[in-house]
This record gives sequence, structure tokens and C-alpha cells, in this order.
Amino acid sequence: MILDERVKFIEYKGRQILFINMADLLENEVLEIIEYAKKIIRSQPEKSLLTLTDVTHARYNAKVVSAMQEYAKGNKPYIKAAALLGINPIKKIIFNKIMEFSQRELHAFDTEQQAKDWLVKQ
Repeated sequence: MILDERVKFIEYKGRQILFINMADLLENEVLEIIEYAKKIIRSQPEKSLLTLTDVTHARYNAKVVSAMQEYAKGNKPYIKAAALLGINPIKKIIFNKIMEFSQRELHAFDTEQQAKDWLVKQ
């Protein structure tokens, strides 16, 4: 897996969005992405980042959920707005717990287009 292809800045309507692509990854790969993305996010100015994270068909276990909670909480100072893709009913339960733990608002969308349009309005 090439990490900089999975975590990269994209431009949309003149705005920079950090795209974090966890789609179709196994548990250990999700953990790798979390560590890689964390370094990028925490090197940015506070309240500056728009993030779009795709978790479509990504695999989760207790270790991943715990890592995601710490990741979301630690990233909070740097995030202006965060959008998610690929949230099915089971993942919605997981992400509600992550939001509760991290005291962050994560907005789920059905399409990448909807997510990007919302992000650039923030």
C-alpha cells in the first residue's frame, strides 16, 4: 500500500481538502493510514483543515475503533470540518461512539460530491 496515494490533499472549488482513503482496507492497513494521516494533520495550523475520509468497506475491530477514537480526539484542534463516506448502519454506531469520545462532529454523506460541496461551504 502506498500511503501518500491514500492520504493526500486534493483541490476542490479552490479549497484544499485532505482526502483520507480507507476504503476496502483490512484492519492493519487502517491502522497504518491512521498513523500516517495523524502526522500530516497534526503538522497543520489549528482549525485549518477540511477532511474527507472514505471508510467504504473498511474493516474494523476493537483495536481499530480504539485507535480511531484517539485519532479523532487528537486531531480535533486542527480540523475545521470533517466529512465521511461509506457509513453503513453498523459503522454509524461505531462513528457515533467515536464522536462521543472525541467530542467532534463528523458529517456523513452518501456521495463524494455531496461531501466536497458541504466541506467547501464551511
